[in-house]
Parts: sequence; structure tokens; C-alpha cells
Amino acid sequence: MMRMPGMAGKINHQSGVLTLTLNRPPVNALDLKTITELQAAFKQAARDESIRCVVLTGAGSTFCAGHDVSEMLAARGEAISYRSHLLATYNPLILQIRQIEKPVVAVVNGPVAGAGLGIALACDMRIASDTARFTVGFTGIGLSLDSGVSLLLPALIGMGRATEFAFTNEAISAEQALEWGLVNRLVPVAELGSAAAALAASLAAGPTGAFGLAKRSFNHAVLPDLEEALDYEAHMQEIASKGAEHREGVAAFLEKHPPKFK
Repeated sequence: MMRMPGMAGKINHQSGVLTLTLNRPPVNALDLKTITELQAAFKQAARDESIRCVVLTGAGSTFCAGHDVSEMLAARGEAISYRSHLLATYNPLILQIRQIEKPVVAVVNGPVAGAGLGIALACDMRIASDTARFTVGFTGIGLSLDSGVSLLLPALIGMGRATEFAFTNEAISAEQALEWGLVNRLVPVAELGSAAAALAASLAAGPTGAFGLAKRSFNHAVLPDLEEALDYEAHMQEIASKGAEHREGVAAFLEKHPPKFK
């Protein structure tokens, strides 16, 4: 095991598999430092020929709760543009995951929401524990969609289902996610580590060059507008971030009561 300097998550590089573990207790919420380090890790993985597969998971019992709300509040106080933030953080990270010509596997060890959901959806495959739950999350705090969720979620489960879970903010269960094709494999939580390791090792032993070309073809056929979609999401998020609904949503989240949208 090795650590990149300042990396918020663990990096385990063994047998051609680079494992990135989000490690920000208690729920692995993302902040600017973590996103920057993930970008650096994927840049390293793209360049390093010894890395043949990338695994992304979360420490503890949560995959990722999305962006850290406390950092959102700080950004509002400094009048930072949400659009500018997305253009520097999640948009390039989602593109890195889709454009790296090596398999990327999300090992969803527990609940995931918001930007964390977008990151998981951008991965080539998702193997999940039976404790996983998938929540869109954004509308719960009065925001629109970002991190590619507006494109990737309908591509996987269909527009109607994606709209329902974006609007209701309810969680998709692990079993439902498997039935709908949101995840590729579902295993008991106690077996997730070994199952994920076996899958990653199998992919790392495969024809990485052919995998990369196939991934390029999938991107061309199914996600040719991903970059444009990410840019449009950033425009919509900028509008949403300035609204009263977002202020109410964040306040209700911090005060732990249902928001009262008007």
C-alpha cells in the first residue's frame, strides 16, 4: 500500500489494480481537497502502464454522501460561483473517469448520493453490497443535477425512473438497482471485498488496450454529449444555487428538519 501526499483516501496499488478509497468520516463527503486528489490519482493512473484497472470505493459503511454541505456554506459566504466550482472539480473528474482507457470499477459499499452518485455512475461497472442505497439528493437541498447525473442516470435506468427518483429524493434499494441495471453485481456486504478484488484482478489480467478502445466506442455511441451535458448542468446549478429554495434546503438539512419550499 502507498499514499499519495495529502491524499484523503487510501491508494492501494497491487497486481495492476489501483484502489482509491474515499476516507472522510463519517460519510465520506467530498471537499475540494479530496476532489483535487482524485483528479491527480486518475491522471497518474492514465499515465502509469503498470496500472491496468482502477477501483473506487468508500471507507467504512458509506460509499459517498456527495459534496460536503459545510463547504457549500463557506462558498456561499464568499460568493463563489457554483458553475466555476463544477468546471474546476466534478466536470473534469467525471470526464477523466470516462476517458481513461482502463476499466474503472465502483465498489459501492453502502449509501451513495449527489455528486458521489455521479462519480459511481461514470465508472464502467458497479459492484454493490446489499446495504447500498442510491439517492439523487440534489433536489433535497434545492439544487439541480450535476456530476453527469442528468445524462448517466437516465442512460442506465430510463428517463421515467430517473425523473421519479430525482423529484422524490427517495433511495433506490440495492435489489432494485440490480434489477434495473444500475449495478452489475450485488453481493452480501461481508463478501464485497473478495468479490470486488476478484473482478478487478480479472479485468487487470485482460486486454487493456482492447478494453480502452471498447470504452471509447461506448462513449461515442451512448455518451457523445457528455461534455456538453456537464457544461449545461453547471449553468443550471448556478441558477439553482442563487435561489431561495437552495437557502431553505441547506438550512433544513443543517437543522435536521424537512424543508419548506415555497
